[in-house]
Amino acid sequence: MFVTIINDCNSQNDFGRQATRIFRLFGRIPVITVSIEFGGTYAASGNLMDMLDASDGKKGAILVNAAPRHGMGKKWPNGTPFGYFYYKDTLIISTIDGYCLSLVKKLGLINRLYITDVPTVVDEMIKQKLLDPKLRDIIVKSQFRSFDYMPRLTKWLMEEINVPHKKYSLDNIIDIPKTVWLVDGFGNCKTTMLPEEVKHAPKKILKTKIGSLTCYDRLKDVPDGKPGLIIGSSGFGLKRLLEIVVQGKSAAEKFNLKVGSELF
Repeated sequence: MFVTIINDCNSQNDFGRQATRIFRLFGRIPVITVSIEFGGTYAASGNLMDMLDASDGKKGAILVNAAPRHGMGKKWPNGTPFGYFYYKDTLIISTIDGYCLSLVKKLGLINRLYITDVPTVVDEMIKQKLLDPKLRDIIVKSQFRSFDYMPRLTKWLMEEINVPHKKYSLDNIIDIPKTVWLVDGFGNCKTTMLPEEVKHAPKKILKTKIGSLTCYDRLKDVPDGKPGLIIGSSGFGLKRLLEIVVQGKSAAEKFNLKVGSELF
C-alpha cells in the first residue's frame, strides 16, 4: 500500500505534519510528498495524472490539495470541498475546484465522483464514535484541512466506513487549456496537450503563441541548441503529453514560459 500527497502547503513544517499524521493513521507505509509550490491546480492536475500512471491502480491513496482561500476560493464556506473517486484499487481524494481533476477527466481515468461536506462528515463520524467530539471545531474551521481532515477521511474510506457523500457531476470539472503544467529541472515545459490534439507528426511545424515549433518524437531527435515539440514522459499508459524543449538548454528561459502559459 502507498500514500502520495500532492499539496500546495509545501513548507518542511507542512510536509512533516502531514507525513507524521499519515504514518500515525496507517502505520509503517511509505509517504511520498509532491510539492506544487508554483502552478496551483495546473500542477496538481498533471501530478495526479503522473502518480496514477506510476501506481498502476494498486492499493493505495493519493491526496490532492490545491485550494487557495482568496479570489474564487471565497465562494466556499471554508475552501473548496473535497471529492473522491477510485481508479481500480487506488483511492483519490482531491479538492474539486480549478483544474485539479481536469487531466484525469481528459484521459478517461474518472467515471464517477463523490463530494463530501466537512461538517456533515465530521458530525457523522462523531455519531459513529469514530472521532472525539472535542476535535469538531478544529477540523471544521481548520485552515490546514489537508492535515486535519484529508488523512482522516482517507482512513475512513479505506476502512469502508459509511461516509456521507453526494454524487458530483463530471460536467462540473472544467476543461484544461493547452498550456504548461510543469517546468522540470532542465527547463523542459510539460504541456497539457496530447499529440493528436495538435496533429503532431515528425518534422511538422506548428504555429504557437510562442512562435513556430518543429515536432519530433523524442528529445534525442532535437538538434543541439534548437527548440522542439516532443512526445514527453508524462501522461498515462500509452497516452503521453507533449513537451516544449530546447536541446541542451532551458525552454522555459528561452520562451519565457511558466506554469499556466497558454500555447495556442
